[in-house]
Amino acid sequence: MEMSRTATRTRAPKQGLTVLNNEITACHKCPRLVEWREAVAKEKVKRFQGQKYWGKPVPSFGDPRARLLILGLAPAAHGGNRTGRIFTGDSSGDWLFRALYRAGFSNQPTSVYRGDGLALRDCYISAVVHCAPPANKPTRDEIQNCRPFLLREFELLTRLRVIVALGRLAFDTVLASIGSAEEDKADDKKAARRPKPQFKHDAEIALGRGITLVASFHPSQQNTFTGKLTEPMLDAVFTRAQRLLG
Repeated sequence: MEMSRTATRTRAPKQGLTVLNNEITACHKCPRLVEWREAVAKEKVKRFQGQKYWGKPVPSFGDPRARLLILGLAPAAHGGNRTGRIFTGDSSGDWLFRALYRAGFSNQPTSVYRGDGLALRDCYISAVVHCAPPANKPTRDEIQNCRPFLLREFELLTRLRVIVALGRLAFDTVLASIGSAEEDKADDKKAARRPKPQFKHDAEIALGRGITLVASFHPSQQNTFTGKLTEPMLDAVFTRAQRLLG
């Protein structure tokens, strides 16, 4: 009987996340994003003309028993929107998966297409918005439409202990969704007067529910080409995550 209960606990997050990802993939809540993602998938770019684009909301993926959650902004128009997997097939993903591999959270340093053998270890990857937005800028309403998906992921990832937020928007979204440990302890009036934690690369914030938030610059070309984010800097973020997980 004990083995049966253990197996049920093991399967439950996986089953719940599978159901949730199916709902994400079928979502049509944001007309602007639906139009954009489908137009990009139809028109493509020259270097990917011979490929079939995913062109739908991109689900989250990873280890359902993960203690580490990585939160990005949104799928890239010709990355995740093409391949159907977040951070797969674009330069941001190249940086991210090399860092995850070096930190032991991934079995390989590349993520090129779904079914390429990539497996995450103790790590799950999601996004603030699951559709590729024009100019990489989702609206406030679009963020709010996707927020229930993220809140459910927080509940389904029952072993969650560390969140790495890639970029300011992901950082702010986590704080708005979980809140800091100090806010949990304070009454409403005191919490309203307390300044919100500010985004800074490698910042560490204690959240409610015993979760720690670590901030990182997003590995976008805007940051990596200019040297604002270097590979040693990104490695340090995941080294910190390892330390926090023990």
